[in-house]
Amino acid sequence: MYAIGLTGGIGSGKTTVANCFAALSVPIIDTDVIAHSLVQKNKPALQHIIDTLGARFLLPDGNLNRKALAEHIFTHPDDKQWLENYLHPLIWQEVEQRRAISTDIYCIIVVPLLIETGLYRQTDSTLVVDCPESLQIERALKREPMTPETLRAIMQAQATREERLAQADYVIYNDKGLDYVDLQVHSLHQEFLLLTRQKTRDSSL
Repeated sequence: MYAIGLTGGIGSGKTTVANCFAALSVPIIDTDVIAHSLVQKNKPALQHIIDTLGARFLLPDGNLNRKALAEHIFTHPDDKQWLENYLHPLIWQEVEQRRAISTDIYCIIVVPLLIETGLYRQTDSTLVVDCPESLQIERALKREPMTPETLRAIMQAQATREERLAQADYVIYNDKGLDYVDLQVHSLHQEFLLLTRQKTRDSSL
């Protein structure tokens, strides 16, 4: 199965683009969803995180305090690195398992930190959702309750717009509304179908 890594900065519209592909029956593998499932209550990964970083990140009901952990790791680089080194292999193992059992010819893998972690090397192509930084900030602050300082810390921990575009094989511009995004998704979908069918024919020769 041909794997296209979908990424973009916070507030760029990754979910919007993924939903457009899903509407075309393209399978979506969202690494954030996988990460959330790995650290659910009573899961081994959650216990390991609490044992390592401390019980202060555990809510009274036994669930992970995601907000507190997110705020902590963006101001503690060593803990952030440890968490990524621990979770990313577990997440990617699940990604590969889903790819292995799928009968579709291509899929979209949503990875917020695709460039930063180097995971783009494990996909076949990289698709970047791009928009001006000012629009990212506006969308992110509307979507999630966070302070501007927290948002700046998140953006500083991510690749720059230029770094993402430098690694992009394909780009979707999300600065003119949903119709414009949907038009680009439909065009790329046809391109991906042609590409993957050609690769399937070539491999069978």
